[in-house]
Amino acid sequence: MPTTTIRVAHSPDSDDAFMFYALAEGKIDTGDLRYVHELQDIESLNQRALKAELEVTAVSIHAYAYLTDRYALLPHGSSMGDRYGPRLVARAPMTRAEVRGKRIAVPGPLTTAYLALQLYEPDFEAVMTPFDQIEDAVVNGEVDAGLLIHEGQLTFGDRGLHLVADMGEWWFQETGLPLPLGGNVVRKDLGGPLIRTVSKHLRASIAYGLEHRATALDHAMRYSRGLARDKADTFVGMYVNDWTLDYGDRGREAVRKLLERGVERGLIDKAVSVEFVED
Repeated sequence: MPTTTIRVAHSPDSDDAFMFYALAEGKIDTGDLRYVHELQDIESLNQRALKAELEVTAVSIHAYAYLTDRYALLPHGSSMGDRYGPRLVARAPMTRAEVRGKRIAVPGPLTTAYLALQLYEPDFEAVMTPFDQIEDAVVNGEVDAGLLIHEGQLTFGDRGLHLVADMGEWWFQETGLPLPLGGNVVRKDLGGPLIRTVSKHLRASIAYGLEHRATALDHAMRYSRGLARDKADTFVGMYVNDWTLDYGDRGREAVRKLLERGVERGLIDKAVSVEFVED
């Protein structure tokens, strides 16, 4: 049979690298499917998904609200914040009331972090900033506060910044659910049999990484942005775990609840019909 090429896009971060390690390094048999990996920041991937450029891509759950006509959520590959998530930080302690009206650096209009912050406090001035420049923008006083994703969630204190609010913990207090930050989507025009095969390979890659943690972490360290190995291991554990193998009923409920809240608040402009691939 001829080889079919599937482009798989994800962020150049240690958690995504860990998740896709086995697929990238040929550790699992993918038969006549050849996977080509493309690495870009999550907001760029969100924008590319709007154009349906990629067969499989990581996206923000917020962005998925605008992709349902062409993409379905794969049941594997979620990034869940289970009582933790994007962190709002500032140079000095700040109460929730003091967040109102502030200039806040956020990592992109379609990120789940931005949606969560709008649900937490709708009255602020968003300053769109590449995710890896947000910490500097706060430290340098270019903004009043910043919403950190990826490794910055663990390192902001090293630069003297103060935690204002953890979006994952806040969401849990609101709903009792984890905060669904990102997921992997597959283009529906690939057809059912191919989609199920891709889903099986993605799950196998995640399971392999979790079962071969040390070597998978070795691979992930290439994308850890200077984190010490122990902190990189902690970060990977936050976002590659049992939730990543499968959303489960509670994870699926969390996705629906987040998007429903976005619609109710007028932050998402239409009702969202959430579709998961069934293996």
